[in-house]
Amino acid sequence: MADSSEKRELGEEEINEFFPKIKKSKAHPESENGKGEHKITENTEESGNVLSKFETAAVLSDSAREKTVFVHGKISGQDAVVILEKTPIQKEVLSQIFSESRLKLQMKNDIYSTYQLQAPAHLNEIKTTVVFPATQKHIQKYQRQESFLLEETAEDYFSITLPYIQEQHFSVQWVYNILEKKAESERILFEDTDPKTGFVLLPDFKWNQKQVDDLYLIAISHLRDIKSLRDLTSEHLPLLQNILLKGQDLILSTFGLPRSKLRVYLHYQPSYYHLHVHFTHLGFDALGSGVERAHLIQDVIQNIQINPRFYQTRTLYFPVRADDGLLRKYREAGKM
Repeated sequence: MADSSEKRELGEEEINEFFPKIKKSKAHPESENGKGEHKITENTEESGNVLSKFETAAVLSDSAREKTVFVHGKISGQDAVVILEKTPIQKEVLSQIFSESRLKLQMKNDIYSTYQLQAPAHLNEIKTTVVFPATQKHIQKYQRQESFLLEETAEDYFSITLPYIQEQHFSVQWVYNILEKKAESERILFEDTDPKTGFVLLPDFKWNQKQVDDLYLIAISHLRDIKSLRDLTSEHLPLLQNILLKGQDLILSTFGLPRSKLRVYLHYQPSYYHLHVHFTHLGFDALGSGVERAHLIQDVIQNIQINPRFYQTRTLYFPVRADDGLLRKYREAGKM
């Protein structure tokens, strides 16, 4: 299929077909506390206004570019984090925005004029995610902090990083719940059940699932003994190739995006220690898609084909936040 520069939005029927409503809160796929974040996207029909008694404590961080704000507060005396994100404008509703909105003139100079536009309520949604009850780890995760780039040799991995991971006992039970259909089964778009090369493919919670311009899917491997890039060897090539090819095929047939429009990558360090692969639209500047953390799966495959133990022997680089315990371990070892 030829590439197209035209934006493609999903129609309502497509949305209902591929993305049924989530009936209950799910464990978030990027949990860093190891136990899964219970995130609730506001649905007044089923849960009422969960934020009606939210007491704001502090703004953890915000981004004018991404139009998001992360807020710490309390609900019924317990910590909570609320993420507010302006949703993208869909092409199908432009005529309604132009005809049904109220305009207030702010400035006019010759041919230039600026207005404050008040869109109808149903066209002025804010995607709202609630982490509740939130731990201190969640609060720190969303707080703006200084970052540092760590240099991890193969020796560093086995003497510092791996022991740290093992000490933390990070749980990925929420991942197993997905693989075993105990949670989020209605969100799975595709599954290959092969125990060695199989995986499930589902939308990331960061995607509002209404347009393909910011498409974001996650493939989760059925194999449970791969923590990160460092564990990958030539025996895992069939798995990686299977995820890449079948993921690309599914996205083409479902969303009309060819492989030349996709960025497919793994994180190092990953947010959780179970092999998963990110599929995002090439034109979408997804958080974590920068060169300091994202590794294209095509490069990973070729590197292993050249050297079956490539990721057990080479030096890797990755960013860590100021409050990360791993950064402290590297400082104690004199590596910073």
